[in-house]
Amino acid sequence: MAWQDIVAQTVTGLGFDLVDLERSAGGLLRVTIDWPWQPPVPGEAAVEDRFVTVEDCERVTRQLQYLLEVENVDYRRLEVGSPGIDRPLRHEADFQRFEGEVIDVTLKTAIGATGGAVAANRKKFRGTLERAADGVQWQIVWSDEPERKPGQRVSKKRAAAPLQALTFALADVQQARLAPIVNFKGRQAKGTPAADASE
Repeated sequence: MAWQDIVAQTVTGLGFDLVDLERSAGGLLRVTIDWPWQPPVPGEAAVEDRFVTVEDCERVTRQLQYLLEVENVDYRRLEVGSPGIDRPLRHEADFQRFEGEVIDVTLKTAIGATGGAVAANRKKFRGTLERAADGVQWQIVWSDEPERKPGQRVSKKRAAAPLQALTFALADVQQARLAPIVNFKGRQAKGTPAADASE
């Protein structure tokens, strides 16, 4: 059995989702776990997200160390952790779970000329994740409005920058992750226009 399968079966067998798996040249195995997410059921109260604790990571580490030794997998160090604020999004359920959040998306190929304000050779975007109008694909929405500095006054006559949207299928995505935005003044409401798009 391949070491990836050992890790995946162990993590899911302990009741967690395997978010990411990485093996470095220096012999480091990095395993990222999270609690499984259940889509909200209409008419029922939303279930609070559970967070991975140090004890959860220790439990998975102990089990993996034992099984990797039994299977004679060669590694120097094992790290088990939670996804963090820049969690990767890989599956449809990840996109459903984080709909309304600001994400960073890198496409496999440039989008080409769109006739809009987006550069033809652009692959990287930051915006608020939404379900596309067709109900199948996804889109990110952003504004190129410069971020206001604290205390900066803005003229009421100044027109706001228009919102832009990019529709994509999961097959078009090379990499997607939650944007690592830290707001020390508290959480912003979902659906709030995103910060500047990145090039």
